[in-house]
Amino acid sequence: MTFNEYQDKAGKTALYPKDQGLTYTILGLNGEAGELAEKYKKIIRDCKGVVSEEQNQAMLKELGDVLWYVAMCAKELGHDLESVAQLNLVKLSSRKDRDKLHGSGDNR
Repeated sequence: MTFNEYQDKAGKTALYPKDQGLTYTILGLNGEAGELAEKYKKIIRDCKGVVSEEQNQAMLKELGDVLWYVAMCAKELGHDLESVAQLNLVKLSSRKDRDKLHGSGDNR
């Protein structure tokens, strides 16, 4: 499956107020990323960072939710997911070529 095929299929399950689509998808993305972080935080606390198969599967489901919100957010911005992925690779490749993968800031 391609990124765009995923985005199209995921879009068929999108039930949110279209007049607030960008806000809804950005907030949802943040929430799902937080849920993933919370699951791992508890693994660090309770399991010394060792991820069981059950925990792995639970985090995988959260990653799927993150992906859904990324796809819908891109759609709300008028872009397909494949373009987002390609643009990210171009950006990262440029940073690597300029030895700028380390550090911080958007425009490095």
